[in-house]
Amino acid sequence: MSDLHIRIAAFTIAFTILASLEIIQPRLRSNAYRKHRWTGSWVIFLIGAFVARLLVPGGLAALAMWAHLNNVGIFNFVSLNQVFEFVIAIIVLDLAVWAQHYVTHKIPFLWRLHRVHHSDIHVDVTTALRFHPLEILFSIMWKGIIVISFGFSALAVLWFEIILNASAQFNHSNIRIPTRLDKALRLFIVTPDMHRVHHSVDELETSRNFGFFLSVWDKLLRTYKTQPELEHEKMEIGQKNWRELKDQRAISLLVRPFARDN
Repeated sequence: MSDLHIRIAAFTIAFTILASLEIIQPRLRSNAYRKHRWTGSWVIFLIGAFVARLLVPGGLAALAMWAHLNNVGIFNFVSLNQVFEFVIAIIVLDLAVWAQHYVTHKIPFLWRLHRVHHSDIHVDVTTALRFHPLEILFSIMWKGIIVISFGFSALAVLWFEIILNASAQFNHSNIRIPTRLDKALRLFIVTPDMHRVHHSVDELETSRNFGFFLSVWDKLLRTYKTQPELEHEKMEIGQKNWRELKDQRAISLLVRPFARDN
């Protein structure tokens, strides 16, 4: 199987499982424009995937292979145990994604792109798909720089992409997890309840819990918030503006970065 086929298979399996669990055991009850929300998220996701494929046809793993063949990057000049190198790659790339997410909230132009993701008025597995194509391009370029600079192996990069995609779907999913299990999972990874805080309309909560996979970064860098000020059932999700049905349509999401500031 090619890199693309592996990532599509992993994505499909994760999405199917999580979407099914959302039906069987939902965390919050909401039918808020579901048809339009899902359609809008899927449309911009497919556009972003197409653009990414044009920019980097072989994906980030292909960049890693290029770096290896051309002796570019730190790890192509040092000899390390493959397992140790794999673990380091996952940790460094996850920190890089945390940093990327953090700056998209701090730099005005990047926030204009990222607020498309935050415009969803109910967080579920499709929210993980809702990223503007221009933000996808920024993400690819940033991760590409990291991959080439460190010279990570193609296998490690492929696995990181699979892990990142699956974990993003997981921590955006609207599934009920027992409190004790949620606390145990948070010792290592970002859970849905942990990440939902980040999608609050309250700007103080939006500036917390930036992690997508490992939970350690928010705890170390003091951006961790355990629970929202209001209960999860009462907290308002999304942006203060753009809460109508028309705001969830694909065309509205695509032009959102160029709309007036809220």
